[in-house]
Amino acid sequence: MSSAAPFYSDLAQARETGTAYWIHADDGVRLRVAHWTNDTAKGTVLLFPGRTEYIEKYGKDADELLSRGLATLVIDWRGQGLADRLIDNTDLGHVGQFTDYQRDVAAMVGHARAIGLPEPFYLLAHSMGGCIGLRALHNGLPVAAASFSAPMWGIKMSPVLRGVAWGVSTIGAHAGFGTSVSPGQSSKSLMTTTAFADNPLTNDPDMYAYMVGQVRARSELGLGGPTIRWLNEALREMRFLAHQRSPHVPCVTWLGTEESIVDPAAIRQRMAKWPNGRLEILDRCKHEVLMERPDVRQQIFDDLGQFFSTSPIAA
Repeated sequence: MSSAAPFYSDLAQARETGTAYWIHADDGVRLRVAHWTNDTAKGTVLLFPGRTEYIEKYGKDADELLSRGLATLVIDWRGQGLADRLIDNTDLGHVGQFTDYQRDVAAMVGHARAIGLPEPFYLLAHSMGGCIGLRALHNGLPVAAASFSAPMWGIKMSPVLRGVAWGVSTIGAHAGFGTSVSPGQSSKSLMTTTAFADNPLTNDPDMYAYMVGQVRARSELGLGGPTIRWLNEALREMRFLAHQRSPHVPCVTWLGTEESIVDPAAIRQRMAKWPNGRLEILDRCKHEVLMERPDVRQQIFDDLGQFFSTSPIAA
């Protein structure tokens, strides 16, 4: 059962107005989803956002996809956006178990089918959404093809820091500190504390201003650093997925040469053994390749439109 949810169209800045709903995962957590579609759409992109993100951030991307004949459905994961926050300190990103996100995926797919969004479905997953998306593919996510933007299949850190992260998060999560902020992180949103010149996300000032403006206008959309529990759960999930075979789903992944958040080595290793998979390296691009310079965005969305339209199930 779904009901109407708030949607900030002025922040999304999409030519077509999105329609938002409240839905519930099977454990009762309330989530928000929104879709963009029209009568000519030939399929639907299930867009899995990254950590800290929210639906309105992808308004411009939904425009690009719709202009190429593809509807879009985006979700606010549990613990972020306007979905239920899971701990008292709502500024921190938290999850009980990383596999709980699969409950959100199931609710999202169920909603897509309940309202009759056009099939086939396709996956577009960014950062943390790429980790969730890879597990979902192993679980049988009903998509004809998958695409990833800087997927979180590893977190970029030195071997020493990685060992510290494992130790601190494991001990902390089991010693009653799971809802505390992870060491070195802040409860404030990066968007409200980082100037464009220092940001690790994009080289495009207009797209950075777009993202910053959204969080400043609606602070309830923003999110700070992750909890110790989230960090430990994420490390465990990435380790598990690293030992799984790549799914037999056509796949394209984009990675910027200036990536500083997720681990490029883990992405290269995964894509090197993905049957019918392709890795595209984007020169002078940071973490948010979907929010990069206009020429990069056009390259990606042109590629996506062609890739999805020629996938075996869609052909």
